[in-house]
Amino acid sequence: MQGFTEHTQPCPQKRYGPAVGETSVDNRRTRRGSGLLALGALGVVFGDIGTSPLYAFSEIFLGAHEIPVTEARVFGALSLVFWTLTLIVSVKYVAIVMRADNEGEGGIMALAALAVAVVRRHRSATIIMAFGVVGAALFYGDGMITPAISVLSAVEGLEVGAPMLASYVVPIALVLLVGLFTIQRFGTHRVGAVFGPVMLVWFVILAVLGVMSLVQSPGVLRSISPTYAMSFVVSDPGQAFLALGSVVLCVTGAEALYADMGQFGRRPIRLSWFVIAAPALYLNYLGQGALVLRDESAVDNTFYRMVPGALQVPMIALATVATLIASQAVISGAFSMTQQAIRLGYLPRMRVLHTSASERGQVYVPLVNWLLMIAIIGLVLGFRDSSNLASAYGIAVTGTFVITTCLITVVARRKWHLPLWAVLPGFVLFLVIDGLFFAANLTKFSHGGWFPLVAAIVIFTVLAIWRWGSTHLHREMSDLEVPMSELPRLVDDEAVASRPGSTVYITLEEGIPYALVRQARLMRVVDEHILILRMSTADVPRVDAADAVTIETSDPRTTVARVSTGFMDRSDPAAAVAQVQQTLPDFDPATCVYAFYSVHIEVRRTGPLRMVAAGVFAVMQRNAIDVQQYYRLPPERVIEFGRLVEM
Repeated sequence: MQGFTEHTQPCPQKRYGPAVGETSVDNRRTRRGSGLLALGALGVVFGDIGTSPLYAFSEIFLGAHEIPVTEARVFGALSLVFWTLTLIVSVKYVAIVMRADNEGEGGIMALAALAVAVVRRHRSATIIMAFGVVGAALFYGDGMITPAISVLSAVEGLEVGAPMLASYVVPIALVLLVGLFTIQRFGTHRVGAVFGPVMLVWFVILAVLGVMSLVQSPGVLRSISPTYAMSFVVSDPGQAFLALGSVVLCVTGAEALYADMGQFGRRPIRLSWFVIAAPALYLNYLGQGALVLRDESAVDNTFYRMVPGALQVPMIALATVATLIASQAVISGAFSMTQQAIRLGYLPRMRVLHTSASERGQVYVPLVNWLLMIAIIGLVLGFRDSSNLASAYGIAVTGTFVITTCLITVVARRKWHLPLWAVLPGFVLFLVIDGLFFAANLTKFSHGGWFPLVAAIVIFTVLAIWRWGSTHLHREMSDLEVPMSELPRLVDDEAVASRPGSTVYITLEEGIPYALVRQARLMRVVDEHILILRMSTADVPRVDAADAVTIETSDPRTTVARVSTGFMDRSDPAAAVAQVQQTLPDFDPATCVYAFYSVHIEVRRTGPLRMVAAGVFAVMQRNAIDVQQYYRLPPERVIEFGRLVEM
């Protein structure tokens, strides 16, 4: 009994994503609708990676480690960008990782849950889930930097197009970001309809700008050959290694392809990537390289230097809108990640609002929204420009890449049953690539790279403390657990009166609900109809409504039902009672009373580290949203029992 600290339970009807060749996600999508979904994916999925040309290429030469511009280095950098986009995005994520859907959902924690489900040993499962939690922590660090660097890089176009407004770059960026976070409570579905068309225009313009520059220096197309990347590495290994720290900026947002798979499906995302996004990005980066070869001074802001003077201001406006869209995608991802973490038992209950009646995956978490806004405002004020922020960018992204490579290898071996000779070469290849990118970004630690790493460590510590505290609290309370075999004796005791009515006891444990035990022993009265709802979170994203409620035992006095929900669903006891009512009409969700218990923590004197961890857990426990609010129970029909527990 943990005072409603949610934890994952196995789902009775457990179903996981398809093996190679299956299409559980895409079967829901018709070919006819793939075009519209592909257009929508352009806005939500490719916003981050699609706005990277604003700063990525310039950062290779003017980033934390300045690299002198030479023709060989420009060709080498272009070749690195081309093959990074190809190997990381097209091959790793689009061709391989997106095959691993967990009940149609993607993302680092969904992948970790999928990998956990196919391992046999408990220790292996613990290590794999720890990897997933580290990945989630790194994702939050990425979510702090992306809006700041994206919006700043767009507004900095004023320094080229309207120099007299250069001093207003930071204030304008702050106003835009505050406005973006302020409208989050209205939900993305209200503005989502325009995301796709805007980003389509953006990608078309990226391609056009690239072609306009390429026709003036067509010889730059030779950089597509991997020999230029290898030549750069062999002839100038030190500079090439440092360049990798900025080259990775061209693939920031690659994780979004996988994370948003559940909303759009594999086919639309692949279609929009290969037909629109990838060609536009390739052309634009090649065009930027061609411009630098013609004019070395253009490297200070290569993207805007490609834009004709008369179109500078409209381009700044479009780029700003595109970066706000990119930021929106990351912010929404942080909300979804938080919901998953709550349901999987790594965060306390928080207020989670569903902003769309038709799309249950669209959620808004107020606390996360305002904490992100404060962190991003601090980043903008602290780093002041996108170049400084770019130095901080990369560690979180590349760390996530490494974790994804490890997890997808487990899935490929254990779930897809691919032979070791087929899995090992790919694992080694991508681990080397991801490891080199991660190591290169570590060289930027003193230039701001410390921030996402520190942020990830703090977030991981919070997640780990909550998980530790929940597990410890469960052990502390287990001695109070009364086995279900004692239920008849408890409710039929002559000293316990029976009154008309029905009570629903909400619990997470397997024994008799502690609220029922306390009511019978202290108040000496229970209702004549008792329903015990065992709430559990399955290790799949969603559970079908028909499979969500299972009646385990039932007699004229008491009924026990298990309610299984996915880690992206919202637990709804009232809906479960309504489903039970179809079989047992005595339980009416409009009249029944809901009972549960809560735990209050008192920190005992012990070792300093344990005291700090227990103190943090106690603060989180006290500030968790009330059970009645979390489950949206009618306050006038709720009974709560409490207990003080030492830790």
